[in-house]
This record gives sequence, C-alpha cells and structure tokens, in this order.
Amino acid sequence: MKTRIMTVWAALILVAAATIVRADEPTKKKPDATSKEFEQMKKMVGTWKGKVDIGSGPVDMTSEYRLISGGTVLEERVFPGTPQEMVTMYYDQNGKLAMTHYCMMGNRPAMKLKSSDEKSISFDFDATCGINPAKESHMHALSIRFDDADTVTMNCKALMDGNEMPEHPATLKRVKS
Repeated sequence: MKTRIMTVWAALILVAAATIVRADEPTKKKPDATSKEFEQMKKMVGTWKGKVDIGSGPVDMTSEYRLISGGTVLEERVFPGTPQEMVTMYYDQNGKLAMTHYCMMGNRPAMKLKSSDEKSISFDFDATCGINPAKESHMHALSIRFDDADTVTMNCKALMDGNEMPEHPATLKRVKS
C-alpha cells in the first residue's frame, strides 16, 4: 500500500514539475490566416451607438466589440449592462466566418456565412445548432453593411413561433474616444 501511495505521489510530482518547466514556453501560435470576413469584422472593435425600432418605437442601442481569445474571436455586446444584454461571438470555423448569438430569448442560434463583399457580410441560420425554427423563436439571419469606416447598418431577421417578423435595420456610428 505504501509503495502504491509513493508511486502516485511521485507521478504527481513529475506532472507538476513538467507543468512548471513548460510554463515559460510560449503557447502554440494561432494560425496567421483568417478569413477576409473575420478581418473585416475586426475593424468593429470599439463602441457603437444608434437607434433601433423593434416594433414599439425607436430605442437607443449600444454595441461594444472587443477581440478575445488571442484575437481569434470578436465579442459583441448589445445593450451592455441592461437586462436585455446579448452577446454574439464571431469566429472562423473551417476557414469561414461564423457566429453564435446568445439571445435574451434564452437560446443560442448559430449562423454561417451566407455571402460577403467589400461592403457587406450576410449570415444565415445553421440548422446544426439545435434550434427547431418551426417551433422556437430566434434570430435567424443577420446582415451587416459597412457604410463607411465609422457607420454600419445591421439588419436582423427573427422568426417568432415559426413566422418571419418584419426586419428592423439599425444604423450605428462609432463612438470616438
């Protein structure tokens, strides 16, 4: 029994020593190549403000963008600090831009790149995310138009109980620091 305990302790000490020795080594470098769409999205870093009308009149909208995870993910926070706060993560998946939206409706639809050009990026619903579009209300599509370096127009398509809702575009301006 003592031999077994000593063997376990010796193994733990070796693992700990190996971890300490490797702590100074740099982490594996992330791939240099990212999609052109992700590179375009990275230009969103900062705070953006505008108004959106989701059916009950215009409301103020703030979106905050920051790069996380070693620059491999762009985090978007809409209505930050409010009960309606939502988070969307933009990232490359198999060499193409994708996104996951953490919604105030309590679900997380994922979307894949549908199309893009120099001025716009469009996403469409990824059926593998586990949401049943016929039964569960969710954000189903998103388009982002880059009007200029400091202005974007976002247009979200939502499905409510299987029915497509009217789209409500929001034009946002970059907040200058």
